[in-house]
Amino acid sequence: MPHDSAVHGAPFALRIVQRREGLAAIIYRRQATPVYAGAKGQDRLRRVAALAPLAFSAARPLLEEAANSAPRSSRGPRPDRGLCPGPFLPLDTVWGARVACFALLAAGLRDGARLLRAAAHLRQADLAQVTWWLGLLMQPPPRTRGSRALRALRILTEAVA
Repeated sequence: MPHDSAVHGAPFALRIVQRREGLAAIIYRRQATPVYAGAKGQDRLRRVAALAPLAFSAARPLLEEAANSAPRSSRGPRPDRGLCPGPFLPLDTVWGARVACFALLAAGLRDGARLLRAAAHLRQADLAQVTWWLGLLMQPPPRTRGSRALRALRILTEAVA
C-alpha cells in the first residue's frame, strides 16, 4: 500500500474509487504489524471492508461528515476536494469506527431505504457503542460469534427486518 502523508498516523482511512456501477469506497484501519512478521514497532493500514455503490450512495452524508471531521492540518493539499476518487482521506477514531461499522453491516445488503436508515443510526451513535460493535465484528473466528453480532447490529440499525 502506498505511503500517503495525509493519513500518516490517522486511525482510519477512506479511499473513494470509481467502479462501473458508480462511486464506491474502501475503509482501512491502522493496526500494528505483528512482531513475528519482522517489522517491529510499525503499523499499517489494513482493509476493513468495502462499500458497494448502493451502500456508498446511502452513506454519502455519513461519509461527507466523516471526511470533513479530519483536522485541517492532516488533510493534505486539497481539503475541499469532496468525495471524489483519489488519495486516502484520513478519518478520526469516532468517524472511522462509524464508517467501518456501516461498511461491515452493509456488505451484501440491497435495500437502499434500509441502508439509509442504518447510516442515519450510525451517524448519531455513541462512540463507546460503535467501538464495542466494531470490536465484536472484527473478532477472529469462530465465525458464528461475528455473524451473530452482525445480524444483531443490522436489526438494531434497521438495516434488515
